[in-house]
This record gives sequence, C-alpha cells and structure tokens, in this order.
Amino acid sequence: MGKLTLSQSFKPIINSLRDLIPIILVVTFFQLVVLNKPIPNYPQLIAGTLSVIVGLALFIRGLDLALFPVGESLAHAFAKKGSLFWLLLFAFCLGFGTTVAEPALIAVANEAAIVAADGGVIENTDNARQSYATGLRLTVALSVGFAIVIGVIRILRGWPIQYVIIGGYLGVVIMTAFAPREIIGIAYDSGGVTTSTITVPLVTALGVGLASSIKGRNPMVDGFGLIAFASLTPIIFVMAYGMIY
Repeated sequence: MGKLTLSQSFKPIINSLRDLIPIILVVTFFQLVVLNKPIPNYPQLIAGTLSVIVGLALFIRGLDLALFPVGESLAHAFAKKGSLFWLLLFAFCLGFGTTVAEPALIAVANEAAIVAADGGVIENTDNARQSYATGLRLTVALSVGFAIVIGVIRILRGWPIQYVIIGGYLGVVIMTAFAPREIIGIAYDSGGVTTSTITVPLVTALGVGLASSIKGRNPMVDGFGLIAFASLTPIIFVMAYGMIY
C-alpha cells in the first residue's frame, strides 16, 4: 500500500518531466548542434528546469483536486437551483473574474501600453499608460464574461456551436475592416491570452458540469466550446475599444 502511495505521489512529476522532454531536447539540439555553442549557466538552467517540472506537477494536481471539481459542482448547483438569472450572473462573473486576473493578459496589456506610448497613440506618461492598460484588461474581461454568458445560453438552448462560432468570426472580419490598424494585432493577441492558466480550467469545468446536469444534453457535444467563445469575443471588443479610444 505504501509503495502504491509513493508511486502516485511521484506520478505527476514523472508526467511533467515527460511533457517537458521534447522542449528540453529541442533547445539542447539547437544550442549544441546548430549553434555549436555550450549551454550557458547550465547549473542555473538545471535548477530552473527542475522548478518548472515541480511547479507544473503541482499546478496540474491542483486542477484535479480543486478547480475542476469546484467548477463542476457549482454548475450542478446552479442547474438544480433553476434560476436563469443567477446562472447567467455567475457565468459572467466567472468569465470576468478569471480573465482580469490572468497573468498573460496583464503582461500583454502593459506591453501594449508601452508600445502605444512610444508610437504616439497615447501620451507617454505613467497615468496614460496605466489607464490604457487597465482599459484594455477590463475590455477583455468584459468580453469574456459576455462570451461565457452566450456559451451558457447555447448549452441551455442546445444551439449548434458551429453556427455561433461562424457568426462570431464574421463579426471579427467586419470589425477588422473598420478598426484602426494599430489595435488589430493587439485585438487578435487578446483572444489568445484569455485561454490561459486560470480561465481554462474553471470555464471548461463550468461547461461540462452544466451539460451533465441538463437532461438531453451531451457533455461531449454541448459541454465544450466555451473556451472558443472566450477566445473570439475579445477580438471584437478590443477592436471596438481601439475605435472608441
């Protein structure tokens, strides 16, 4: 029994190492073979790699123990409660709250503010850069909250996901034709940074849990797709933000 517990304890670390091995091999190959240069600061790199392996293992374990179960249990509870208002409000707050706290979004928003200031789009002051970055973060967070609401309604109504996604991308194409060119790249990148470490687990758990709780819904067919909405709507909202700003 003790051996089984020990094996289970090290399994996440072994899985993380297995996932990182391709990256390690690629970096090592290009550094030693293509560039023909020794690896600099290899003791530091080894320590950093070990930290990444342990951190990734702990993160994945945390998802299994906490975030996925919490998201699914809340979805089940709201489905049983039978209140559409509270379900949609929870969906919006979940999308908004998880996105505004995304480290990737914070980094992109701050970098976009610096570039916008250097390019003369906004004033090159701390207040202007902070205002621009905050506005960008809030715009993306609002868009994801809106996207999760639309995704939840789709699950409840049983709408085919492909039609909603196609309609959304048609909106992206139309917005791209009118948006300032300075904001288009940021808008497209904003759709990518929303699907990161915090948003994905909770939103996925919400969709699967909700589809599992509603009679006539298939979790495999109806439970997934919320992440696609979360990636799509920020593109439209950020281009609108650039047009208004």
